[in-house]
Amino acid sequence: MSRMLPGTRALRTFEAAGRHLNFTRAADEVGLTPAAVSYQIKEIEDQLGVVLFIRTSRSIQLTPAGAVLFEATVQALETLQRAVGRARRMARGAQQLRVSLSPRFATNWLLPRLSQFRAANPTIELTFDITDEVRDFDADDVDIAIRFGSGRYAQTRSERLFEAVIAPVCSPKLIAASGMPKTPRDLFGQTLCHVECYTEGMLWPNWRMWMAAAGIDDFDDSRCVAFTDTSHVVEAVIDGGAVGLVDLAMIQNELAEGRLVQLFVIGVSVAEDYAYHLVYPQSSGQDPRVGAFCDWMLGEMTSAERPLALASS
Repeated sequence: MSRMLPGTRALRTFEAAGRHLNFTRAADEVGLTPAAVSYQIKEIEDQLGVVLFIRTSRSIQLTPAGAVLFEATVQALETLQRAVGRARRMARGAQQLRVSLSPRFATNWLLPRLSQFRAANPTIELTFDITDEVRDFDADDVDIAIRFGSGRYAQTRSERLFEAVIAPVCSPKLIAASGMPKTPRDLFGQTLCHVECYTEGMLWPNWRMWMAAAGIDDFDDSRCVAFTDTSHVVEAVIDGGAVGLVDLAMIQNELAEGRLVQLFVIGVSVAEDYAYHLVYPQSSGQDPRVGAFCDWMLGEMTSAERPLALASS
């Protein structure tokens, strides 16, 4: 039986080729050349005695037999990945708690408070999966995640932490050069930057949205600079050449150290009910490690000061 089945690496290549229906894109994903992908597919076909793809000069398509094997391969690889994740969770010990969170949340919110958690929970060892990607708890070996969004995820429990309050900031150097702006219209002559991204289909607040919340309806946003990552906005602002819209909770270090200055007590949110949430599988509701981390995080929310009130819009 083992001789009749392709190896895991070959099946991964076949799955990528079947999903993309393009050997070049599949090759980029699995780290091979297009010729190597084609050769691996031909090896699988020879091994099984089945034609998997119809090849033309411009495209490839799965044969009916290839479609059957593709569906089974997707299911098998997913099952194996989840099993590997569960095995890793069992192997790393009962006292370890693996937390998935974004780089900026880790750097600017959690890590400065990590010693407090360790003092309150000396028997729990935190490890981190730092990424902006939404992880699968089983497949990616994660116990609990901090995610920004609606908090509604299938087969999970969610605890709301706090909303993202987006407001303008600049560097002290810019204030020294141009003076402290007194009204939002004073920003019209500045370079204005923001993050351009979507969270669960909702657009992250931009300058047009912030100006509208400030009561300005004739703002021209054609000269605004959009970045794909918050860290790029923060870098541009700290360098002194721009005013940026940022999530205040994620720049508390920079504000406390005086590297950034909040300009106006006007903030906007992504959407109603969108916030940072603790998310964990329903099956982990009785896990004492998850319970301890949730209790500590919610306790921090109670003691933390809210950066500002959201503007009514």
